[in-house]
Amino acid sequence: MNEDVRNIVLGVLATGVSASLGWLARTYLWRRRLRRKQAFFGLPGSSECLLVVNREAGGDNVVHRFDVFAMLELSALIKDCGAQARILAHDVAHQGFGDRTEFCVGGPYSNRRMAAHLSTLLPGVTMNVDVQPSEVQGSITVGTDTYPMEKGVSEYVILARLTAGEGGRPVFLFCGQRAITNQAATRYLARHHESLARTHRSGSFVLLLKVVNTQAYGPDVVELVADVTRVALSAPAAAPAAT
Repeated sequence: MNEDVRNIVLGVLATGVSASLGWLARTYLWRRRLRRKQAFFGLPGSSECLLVVNREAGGDNVVHRFDVFAMLELSALIKDCGAQARILAHDVAHQGFGDRTEFCVGGPYSNRRMAAHLSTLLPGVTMNVDVQPSEVQGSITVGTDTYPMEKGVSEYVILARLTAGEGGRPVFLFCGQRAITNQAATRYLARHHESLARTHRSGSFVLLLKVVNTQAYGPDVVELVADVTRVALSAPAAAPAAT
């Protein structure tokens, strides 16, 4: 073997080794990223989760189209984790939490299970469910602060990840003033789940998000108003007894 042939063979071998090492490194990083994603969502491969859907306000067994879009975005996340989703209507999801990851979409006015979750898991959060239009209709109260809805201009949504129950699997809540804000919260979660996992290492968090100018931007422009975890998880102080 002359010098030129040997150099060619060595070059080919070096290229093959480099390519193999690069592929192994990319595979390792991809698998590590997938494991972190599965851990954050509580969705190991081939597991099952619950997608609890609401109904459109004033409708009969009708899901608002923006809530459908929200569920499609969640379905993509679930599929990426290698898990499967079981879809349940809000009024037939008569089971506890913790055994399986749950994604619950919709405000308490259209989702009975969301109303139960707010009462049980987020005692510091209430939402106005009046049917008649008023200045406080749909307003969200966190502790002593109230956030009214300015339809199409300034709207709010609660995004929460809560670990409760014996199984330890998380419950994700998307509780918005309108259906389009629910979709905005699911999109925010899809975009920021990695940073959320790093920031909230304890597991549970409750975020108040503001969706800006939905009549122009749809569900795309979302601002983080505050991390309200401590207040949301705390029961409100009892009013002093009358004397």
